[in-house]
Amino acid sequence: MNYGIVVAAGKSERMGPDVDKAFLSLGGQPILAYSLQAFERCPDIDAVILVVRKDRLETARGMMQIFGCAKVKKVVAGGATRQISVCNGLAEIGDDATIVAVHDGGRPCVSPQLISETVKTAKKYGSGVAAVKIADTIKEAQTGLSGTKTIDRSKLWAVQTPQAFKIDLLRQGYQHVMKKHLSVTDESSAVELIDKDIRLVPSTWSNIKITTPEDLAVAAALLKV
Repeated sequence: MNYGIVVAAGKSERMGPDVDKAFLSLGGQPILAYSLQAFERCPDIDAVILVVRKDRLETARGMMQIFGCAKVKKVVAGGATRQISVCNGLAEIGDDATIVAVHDGGRPCVSPQLISETVKTAKKYGSGVAAVKIADTIKEAQTGLSGTKTIDRSKLWAVQTPQAFKIDLLRQGYQHVMKKHLSVTDESSAVELIDKDIRLVPSTWSNIKITTPEDLAVAAALLKV
């Protein structure tokens, strides 16, 4: 079986104090609902584990019923960091899993097609990570706002989610992270730490992550809601 883990357990300081952005309204429904609906429509996903804040468990279960998220098999509480939240989700996946695709609940514009592409790539190469090639000129500023170096952008990619992996590979990556008391911000970083190459899946900038109030307007325009 192919599983999805949708992570929506963090707080967004840039959206305001103690704001749970995953449950903010976007076009009449929570931001998180769009991601869950994309996984629901994806033919390459069989089941979903949803990870939310502990105080949002009942809200999330109610939302699943309202918006028809039948593939969500479990709703579990996240932790203080993203990696703990993902590990909590992994712990709920059974032995029947082959591929797991992890996605940020704050990326509502993800398409079922992109999810499928990451899953298919992971089946073939072990990993399939959504990413966009950097188009802008990149400057490195050593201190403050003083740019001192232009970075060669020809090899640079901005990594997004979903990030799909063979389940054993992702578990090995996070076991290494936790054993060594390391900190990572995404799944590909955990897998890289066990000396495994990551296969990128070309995405688009429309698969944005909601981090500021301005992003809500952009997402609404992209979703036409």
